[in-house]
Amino acid sequence: MKIAVLPGDGIGTEIVAEAVKVLEVLDLNFEMESALVGGAAYEAHGHPLPEATLKLAKDSDAILFGAVGDWKYDKLDRPLRPEQAILGLRKNLGLFANFRPAICYEQLVDASSLKPELIAGLDILIIRELTGDIYFGQPRGRRTAVDGHFPGAEEAFDTMRYSRPEIERIARVAFEAARKRGKKVTSVDKANVLETFQFWKDVVIDVHKDYQDVELEHMYVDNAAMQLVKKPKAFDVIVTGNMFGDILSDEASMLTGSIGMLPSASLNSSNQGLYEPSHGSAPDIAGKGVANPLATILSAAMMLRFSLNQDESAKRIEAAVQKVLEQGLRTPDIYSEGTTKVGTSQMGDAVVKALSAQ
Repeated sequence: MKIAVLPGDGIGTEIVAEAVKVLEVLDLNFEMESALVGGAAYEAHGHPLPEATLKLAKDSDAILFGAVGDWKYDKLDRPLRPEQAILGLRKNLGLFANFRPAICYEQLVDASSLKPELIAGLDILIIRELTGDIYFGQPRGRRTAVDGHFPGAEEAFDTMRYSRPEIERIARVAFEAARKRGKKVTSVDKANVLETFQFWKDVVIDVHKDYQDVELEHMYVDNAAMQLVKKPKAFDVIVTGNMFGDILSDEASMLTGSIGMLPSASLNSSNQGLYEPSHGSAPDIAGKGVANPLATILSAAMMLRFSLNQDESAKRIEAAVQKVLEQGLRTPDIYSEGTTKVGTSQMGDAVVKALSAQ
């Protein structure tokens, strides 16, 4: 088994280091190799996703990814910005299915901005289609408008598009996941306005014929955003397109108290995956030793489960994280009165200790 370790920028290097420390305690038979990606790769090689990094990712069974981006790169041409690295990895590896669990740990109920009774026991899985939609659709660019409200004015445009195979495969992933959970899928669309999402809805209904044991409901994206706040525990599995999934998964993450707690996995059809925390590079706190590494550590657990067939080891990591939370240890993002505030490396050390004590 080979793991590509791509720490990236900002707090990425700090949080990935803690996840690597946890993986090393397991004493499993795998090789880890690191490479530059994002802004760090641009500084060293002039591109956010150098060929050597892409080759390492392709040759690995899984990728442990930190985060990319920094405000200082915002003026670069778009193809050279750090964020293009993650888009490039998704495209080149065919990582079409993004899994983002939103779980509210019992010990962190008070960290959420919602009432405890709304989120206690919350366990949602958002499955986001990752390689289509408006993020990758062509044509795109800038031009002089020849029609519309302001002919002759400069305008920008992106194209939202989905093919039947793209929708079918992500729908099947969602239905299969729901079979192992609460057997309910909520397909989020905007079929009342967008032709693309009327097509999405039609295809999801067709796929559902093969999964009659799973309940299917449809919900417009604006209503879904409201219901996530109003009664989040009504959801089990949510499946949606790239852009809507990007927004809704971040909203769901905050139901749990902190985005610093939420892992994610992006898989292709061979279960090769990229595993990263749901949060970004947070350059404002980089180097201060205060970032929460638990989302990255939990992402490593997902990596063991989905790509490396090491489910028992994944469960061990998750149990160690639970134990640390029970001990009252908290990074600043989840700290509350009566708990113990710790830094990034201290939290990682605590998970290692809990893992070793099992």
